[in-house]
Amino acid sequence: MAKSNKPIVWGLFAAGGTVTAFITPVLVLLTLLPVVGVMPELLVYDNLHAFAGHWVGKLLLFGVIFLVLWHAAHRLRITLHDFGVRADSAVAVIVYLAAAAGTLAAAYFLLRI
Repeated sequence: MAKSNKPIVWGLFAAGGTVTAFITPVLVLLTLLPVVGVMPELLVYDNLHAFAGHWVGKLLLFGVIFLVLWHAAHRLRITLHDFGVRADSAVAVIVYLAAAAGTLAAAYFLLRI
């Protein structure tokens, strides 16, 4: 029986979709609150910087970014296939390398905080 990487790919895709589904509405709400004149204490720069500077905050931010990027890369790969782009190997390499580059950039910038 041939070894398959599909459980890893689909597991990360599902985890990224779940995180995106729960986190995106909260981020939209927190972004729109200052627009209507409500500035929660949570969104003050010093508080956000303190959260991102703590190791737990870094770990949470990295996990969210990693899962969202992986989900988006796989979704883009499948969408391109649906649009008729049949060079699946090349598309897979490009989108997953982009997700890996984004993940490495996130790790780099989070470690600099």
